[in-house]
Amino acid sequence: MYDTIILAGRIIVGGYYLYNSINHFTHVAMMAHHAGSRGVPAPKLAILASGTLLFIAGASIFLGWRPEIGVIAVVLFLVPVTLTMHNFWIEKDPMQKMGQRVNFLKNVALLGSTLMFLAIPRPWPHSVNF
Repeated sequence: MYDTIILAGRIIVGGYYLYNSINHFTHVAMMAHHAGSRGVPAPKLAILASGTLLFIAGASIFLGWRPEIGVIAVVLFLVPVTLTMHNFWIEKDPMQKMGQRVNFLKNVALLGSTLMFLAIPRPWPHSVNF
């Protein structure tokens, strides 16, 4: 049962990060425009870099290969994105503030749950090992 639960969680979480990496690569212009409007320097490069981090995280977690690399990629993605893109404390409009707070807290929860992957003994059940 333990093996099945770990595998299901890996597929869900890894798939989430892989899906979002594809979104970054297929909507570069739109996402770069939004990132630029939030004050991100070199927004196109930032979108491509963050999409790469999401891909590394998703593939690592999904496959169970070197999950510590996936966790590091998530941390490198979520910390700056959360602080720059979802800085709700600067918003004046109450609806914008609420939306950014929701996204900020979602990212904090994702960060915490991803860090817990480090506590799962390795190799993970049904993981790919090269």
